[in-house]
Amino acid sequence: MGGTVFRVVTTVAVASVVGSAVLTACGSEEGDGDGLTVWTTENQTERVRAIQAIADRFTEQTGTPVEIVGIDDNQFSQLITSAGAAGDLPDVLGAMSLANVWQMASNDLINTEAAEQIVAELGEETFTPRALELTRDDDTQLAVPSDGWAQLLLYRRDLFEAANLPAPDSLEAIERAARTLHGDGRVGIVVSTVPDDVFTVQTFEAMALANGCQMVDDDDGVVLDSPECVEVFDFYRRLATDYGPAGAQNVDSTRATYFSGQAAMVVWSSFILDELAGLRNDALPNCPECAEDPTFLARNSGVVTTLTGPRNDEPVQFGEITSWVVTRTAPAEEAMEFVRFMMEEGYVDWLDVTPEGKVPVREGTPDNPTEFVDAWHELPAGVDTQRPLAELYTPDVIEALSSSPETFSRWGFPQGEGELVGATLGELPVAQAISAMTAGDVDAAEAAARAAEDIRSIQASLE
Repeated sequence: MGGTVFRVVTTVAVASVVGSAVLTACGSEEGDGDGLTVWTTENQTERVRAIQAIADRFTEQTGTPVEIVGIDDNQFSQLITSAGAAGDLPDVLGAMSLANVWQMASNDLINTEAAEQIVAELGEETFTPRALELTRDDDTQLAVPSDGWAQLLLYRRDLFEAANLPAPDSLEAIERAARTLHGDGRVGIVVSTVPDDVFTVQTFEAMALANGCQMVDDDDGVVLDSPECVEVFDFYRRLATDYGPAGAQNVDSTRATYFSGQAAMVVWSSFILDELAGLRNDALPNCPECAEDPTFLARNSGVVTTLTGPRNDEPVQFGEITSWVVTRTAPAEEAMEFVRFMMEEGYVDWLDVTPEGKVPVREGTPDNPTEFVDAWHELPAGVDTQRPLAELYTPDVIEALSSSPETFSRWGFPQGEGELVGATLGELPVAQAISAMTAGDVDAAEAAARAAEDIRSIQASLE
């Protein structure tokens, strides 16, 4: 889901994934004739099949076999570490989050020359500048940015209008609405609180950025225990414990609570939009009104993409840029040819796998600068039923989605601390602190201090 990504995932055992890699020694420029192994965090069964079908077209054109292997985003840190230690890296990785990319870069697992060459050949001018900025370490291109998903706050517009509430586009407005709409069998909001899922971090980071809370400052100091951050920890605690459902919440339960009509607001990625519209049979909205009208929630949900906070009046958009990565052990020519194919001939089909969560960051070609973004607008979303998003959501929602990668804000990357962000994937200190706080074990200041200290320890280990 938003890779998360926010999505329903199938756990893949470490041994089976690592064992599926076909290259067991350091790859050469010439390759070894065994084809390519490609990992992707797009691991839902139908998505893996769709990506394999695109890869099979590449095989038909080039003669190079490609095996697509779906992996769980929450297990990525363990999987890539195990594969690297065993000398069994995949050749290419797709749908890699920024943290995943930087974690691999910090462990010297990436062929950065391949990424630089691919971007240059495709044309830097064809990419969204922000996507290139977030996937670069100074002047080194780490990966080939492919697409992005936006973090959304969805809210029941019908309930807001009935209560005369404004759109929840600020932290203050969110809490006011949560307090007002909480009760009578409905919670005001549902947010993730589990300690072992990056989804919790993503949800919290969106709200933290809105209040000017950063993970590190411009001098590389960890500042998660700053007043701005303590305020957001306490804000998040109130949302989860005062206006949310009892118990720990995760990617599945947050969606299920909103889909059942039992929550006035939820934070999720844009991957939710097809499911919200009733286009996926295994994740249908089941609110009381949805039985007769599967599109009820889609029609009655508002979408907020940017937020402000008490200490920051500049709207901030959280989102994820996902990329293609060529590993240092891959047969370089074959791997680069595959990535170029997925960013050219196969690009629209790649976006079509799940257009609501794949906004193109390569907008077109040198000859047709808007070719891919124009095609994206026409792609049908959904699995069991398919309809273009533009038929289901208002033009302002579609425009906000299509332009969102241009302005994504993230912790750590602007300060040059992408390696640190990637390193936190293994321990998820922020999610751990949030879980302890919402369970009542620590207060907001203690949670912020605990997260900050854990990140300082990780930072020291990188020096």
